[in-house]
Amino acid sequence: MNKHWIIVLLAVLFEIMWVVGLKHSHSILAWSGTAFAVVFTFYLLLLAGRFLPVGTVYTVFTGLGTAGTVIVDVLFFGESLSIAKVLLLSLLLVGVIGLKTVTTHETKEGAA
Repeated sequence: MNKHWIIVLLAVLFEIMWVVGLKHSHSILAWSGTAFAVVFTFYLLLLAGRFLPVGTVYTVFTGLGTAGTVIVDVLFFGESLSIAKVLLLSLLLVGVIGLKTVTTHETKEGAA
């Protein structure tokens, strides 16, 4: 895994934080942290998108962000976990991993 994919994973972590923050922020400090996480997430995506295929980056970002948000909801906020959720999240992750696996073309910054 190269450094640009690590940037995408970092963006995913910040996405999970701001999505949770949208629901649980009740003070100006929490809202400020949520706003920072939103801006920083998209900065990281823009940075990674200069060097990696944008479609794959966005798919990996949204898929892992969705799965991560559901997992955080279950582990920390008491959301129920059903067999259907586990199967659908597994299907989502298989699709994301599959797309990342078959995408081998890496573009250079500024290349068309």
